[in-house]
Amino acid sequence: MDLRRIESLWAHVHWLTVLGDLGSYTAAARRLGVSKAAMSQRISELEHAAGVPLVRRTTRSVRLTDAGVQLAEASRGAFAQIERGFESVRNLADAPRGLIRVTAPVALGRQHVVPLLPAFLRAHPQVRVELQLSDHLASMAQEGFDLAIRHCERPPETHVAWPLTRTESWLLASPDYLAQAGTPTRPSELAAHPCLHYPRPGEPAVWRFRPPTGDPAGAPLVDTADGHDAAEVAVAVSGPLSANNSEALRDAALAGLGIALLPDFTAQAALRAGQLVRVLAEWQALGAFGEHLWAIRPYSALVPSSVQALVTHLRAGLAGGFGA
Repeated sequence: MDLRRIESLWAHVHWLTVLGDLGSYTAAARRLGVSKAAMSQRISELEHAAGVPLVRRTTRSVRLTDAGVQLAEASRGAFAQIERGFESVRNLADAPRGLIRVTAPVALGRQHVVPLLPAFLRAHPQVRVELQLSDHLASMAQEGFDLAIRHCERPPETHVAWPLTRTESWLLASPDYLAQAGTPTRPSELAAHPCLHYPRPGEPAVWRFRPPTGDPAGAPLVDTADGHDAAEVAVAVSGPLSANNSEALRDAALAGLGIALLPDFTAQAALRAGQLVRVLAEWQALGAFGEHLWAIRPYSALVPSSVQALVTHLRAGLAGGFGA
């Protein structure tokens, strides 16, 4: 094959590496900003030029053949170097530009991220933001996101992560519900109340708490059958509603259906308005929604200036946290 023909296929090879990374024609086409048909056509042309199959297609997935893997791996370093060089040149520009694809939890996105975006977009008119609100933890690489806003204990070590702010999980109920059903004074009493739960696949409906250090007189507070100190208390809960969206659980608590365990960013406004009140406020809920909010992106040597600008803006806007 002559050099001119090889040069004409460079873009085809790059598309093959993206397809290999994402494992889907749809996801690869979205990442490259092209149609699925154009993606398929380029790969077919590359296979014809190579003379061997490069892609193995099944009803559920797309995988590279051994020849496809060999070609993708041989060229990956060169394309990564080109990308780094191009990004370094783009970052010399005065203003951030381009599309940023962002994913965030529904409640956090609606109540706290979306209100911050108008000022950011007015300050950076050459930037566009595509925001996907979902409580599903998307694979950033496979779905082509530049940035994810997530609440967790520790971000993945394979990603770049910026801390945005701290967050807490609160037990809450409506005043009317507590007036009728009574207010629990220790976590074990939650078993007698209808509890509104955020389900996790494969995990039981259990709420865990860390007890307070003690009362003003110095006596430790306990919640065990034998009266000994509890380093951690676990309570199996049940109730009329479980939902994988914290706004749905908040609204159920507002309607008096029971006690809900919610992230503070979902409950802040209702708490301030007196529509919900905290229950067992001195006990720290553990492992429910994470204790930090992070901005996360797949690791790369260079972070686009547009992404860095958005992270800086979100950090400033969320710095105060969500305490009522």
